[in-house]
Amino acid sequence: MKLDIKALQEIDWNEVELDNIGEWPLPVKIICCSLVVLVMLIIGYTMLVSTSIDRYESAVSKEQELRKNYRIKYGRANNLELYRQQMLDMEDQFSQLLRKLPTSNETPGLLDDLTYVGTSSGLTFLKIGWLPEVKKEFYTELPINLEVVGTYHEFGEFVSKVAQLPRIVSLHDFRIENAGNNALVFGVVAKTYRYEQGESQ
Repeated sequence: MKLDIKALQEIDWNEVELDNIGEWPLPVKIICCSLVVLVMLIIGYTMLVSTSIDRYESAVSKEQELRKNYRIKYGRANNLELYRQQMLDMEDQFSQLLRKLPTSNETPGLLDDLTYVGTSSGLTFLKIGWLPEVKKEFYTELPINLEVVGTYHEFGEFVSKVAQLPRIVSLHDFRIENAGNNALVFGVVAKTYRYEQGESQ
């Protein structure tokens, strides 16, 4: 059934009253029913469908987050034995490194080691002595001031032999000056380290 435009134009809208809905002309009834259906659809979509869509999108987002967390935790659980083995390996390496740090009883012997390494490399010592300790968070620096006389190649041999010492010793603040007669004065600060195991963090 088609809506007749001419019939709409011929309607006397003053006669259309709410009291006599049953006597309204057919085109007016169709228009009113269409408006009511449209309003109901809009209200129904707003109150029911759109909130359901929002809940669905929230559930999908939550599901993706849970899947991601699950994959991460599954990967960790799957590699748990590998992580445990790596932890044991790191603890073993750490204990080996700690054994290369001198204890309080061994620090005086380091002066003897450095003196022996220097003289066996052909150097002559002008100065050797401890500098004040430097406290750090987990360890203490034990600096030793060295000043020796020799040639450039003897310095290189000395540095190489220091690197081969059983204890960790690092060299800092290099200084080379001309001493005349093809000799050089080599100043350096050798640092060793003591692990402060007893200190609480």
